[in-house]
Amino acid sequence: MKKNVHVTPKGEEWAVKTANSGKAYRVVDTQKEAINIGREVAKNNSSELLIHGKNGRIREKNSYGNDPFPPKG
Repeated sequence: MKKNVHVTPKGEEWAVKTANSGKAYRVVDTQKEAINIGREVAKNNSSELLIHGKNGRIREKNSYGNDPFPPKG
């Protein structure tokens, strides 16, 4: 089962976590750095990257796996 990767705020820092994981894979200073790390983890796991804003709500999703609804064109 492929686990989604989340970039979430953690105080003044940013955490990269896999879904249902109790602890962060990595904690870094900037969201940009966390996104870059999360993107690589998602690509390696063929999963989805979910980027959360400072308020904790999902603001962006990127799929790096088998998308069940690929766009035409």
